[in-house]
Amino acid sequence: MKKILLSTIFTLASAAMFAQSVYICKGGDYTKADITEGLEIKLTEGIDSITFYEPQFEKVVTIAYNGTSATVTIPSFISGVTCSSGTSADVVLTSTNTKDEITYKVSGTSTNGSLVINGEYKMTVELNGVSLTSQKGGAIDIKCGKRIAIVMAEGSTNTLVDAANGSQKACLYSKGHIELSGAGTLNVTGNANHAIATKEYFQVKKSVKAINIEKAANDAIHVGQYFQMNGGELNITKTTANDGIQVDYKTDDFGKIIEDEDNTGEVLIKGGTLNITIDANEDSKGIKTEGDIIISGGTFNINANSNGSRGMQADGDMVINEDDNTTNITINAAGGKCTLIDDKSDPHKCMGIKIDGDMTVNAGTISVIQTGEKTKGIKVGGRYTNNGGTVNASVEE
Repeated sequence: MKKILLSTIFTLASAAMFAQSVYICKGGDYTKADITEGLEIKLTEGIDSITFYEPQFEKVVTIAYNGTSATVTIPSFISGVTCSSGTSADVVLTSTNTKDEITYKVSGTSTNGSLVINGEYKMTVELNGVSLTSQKGGAIDIKCGKRIAIVMAEGSTNTLVDAANGSQKACLYSKGHIELSGAGTLNVTGNANHAIATKEYFQVKKSVKAINIEKAANDAIHVGQYFQMNGGELNITKTTANDGIQVDYKTDDFGKIIEDEDNTGEVLIKGGTLNITIDANEDSKGIKTEGDIIISGGTFNINANSNGSRGMQADGDMVINEDDNTTNITINAAGGKCTLIDDKSDPHKCMGIKIDGDMTVNAGTISVIQTGEKTKGIKVGGRYTNNGGTVNASVEE
């Protein structure tokens, strides 16, 4: 039987490479072999190829849902990723990999399924026409405090629904920060709490087609650090119980604000279309942030229909310009006075925009249509400055 002595091959053909190992492919799977002391391989072993360099593969784990089951495929060359849920449709994956970014490709349909991913390293989650309705908790729960890239396959429609009796923070939740991209559509229903929530920032890229928040028992989108939208379409319906978009500063376990360059508490809108209707509960806001609101493009259609509601509210400042795209803001203020017990001594009114700090308008068009009883247009706690924008609303300083 013929054999190959790899120590000879290495000496004659590849001495300049200083390689100490080879990678042997059999049936599509690679194994690493040490050749420091020489290595013999039988030609009858069914070898596809031999290379001195570590092959570079796309590190992809696939999750395919089918009714009450799911098929999880973890290639042998991916180390540190395990599935503890077997073929159950409630998939639980854990990654101990802190070197390579893993991509999790999710597809299929389950009316009794969910996805939990535990990890300590950034990852990509690709949604390719997935429809998940959880009966236990959140539909997708990513327990990783790093960057989570959620990519929607082009033309795909992805639907997530959580359990109404669960204790989850959101239907779609991430312990880290989410960067959403891809020319697909995402439909989210939050039956128990928020529809989408992240402990850190949430970014919507230009490539996104549409995000539809079809229901939220609390806020539609609730994030820490900041919210940024560069394009696409965001639709938040009237079945949202509290705020449309709420941004808080990220805090530690003792409630202290964490000092970090990303922890700005800002809402940054650079483009796209936002359609937000708030009328389920009193004292709700279309957009609410603990920091600043900075708008440099986008089309806003906000309906603040409940008592004491606000179209936009910032604890900090507001700056409006058109540096990135045309800015057109229309807010319908149709609510009345807030009647909640906490506000009985000083009931506040429905208004289009409320800014505790300064408001500066450099460009764009802002219109507040006041149809509610004794509603207000714009209220600014600090200084109001208009450097060239069109403001069709009463302004109170």
